[in-house]
Amino acid sequence: MFTGIIRQQGKILRTTGTRVWATLGNGPAPVHGASVAVNGVCLTIAEINGSEVAFDVVAETLRRTTLGEVKIGQMFHVEHSLKVGDPLDGHMVQGHVDGVCRVVQQRDGGGEWRTRLRVEGGLSKYLVPQGSVTLDGVSLTIALIEGNEFEVALIPTTRQLTHLADSAEGAAVNIECDAMVKTIVAVIERMKNET
Repeated sequence: MFTGIIRQQGKILRTTGTRVWATLGNGPAPVHGASVAVNGVCLTIAEINGSEVAFDVVAETLRRTTLGEVKIGQMFHVEHSLKVGDPLDGHMVQGHVDGVCRVVQQRDGGGEWRTRLRVEGGLSKYLVPQGSVTLDGVSLTIALIEGNEFEVALIPTTRQLTHLADSAEGAAVNIECDAMVKTIVAVIERMKNET
């Protein structure tokens, strides 16, 4: 379980088949078997070699997330899993990415940076105005929804600590919709199908 509050960034070093090697930046010492969110994707540390860590990524994760398009030298958001007693600063994030959305527009809206994204695959039903969404592991609040597009406002701290504001138009971004909203929608759809 994570919160979507990003305080460090890592770097992709190399890939060998479905194993990804990376550095995790400045933060807690990596622990073999620990869960780490890599751009919002919950992965398990499979191996540690000095300052390098390795994650095994299965085919479904490569298909559903941006990890299938990962490039050597690419920076990514890092969040270590919660421990009992840790503050819940963002919102409850599982690291179970629902899919990939695309950046439509980046703009400075009078002192407020806005990022507009497009979702596909029916994910728009899980977006709620002023609800939570996780983009590349970052906990954000939805500022606007129009059809299958939505906007988030990035405060200066988020712009400083993450790469979201630097994503070019068309860039792929991992999206995890709020678990509570997904549960409610699933229950309602199941009830409708049973009647």
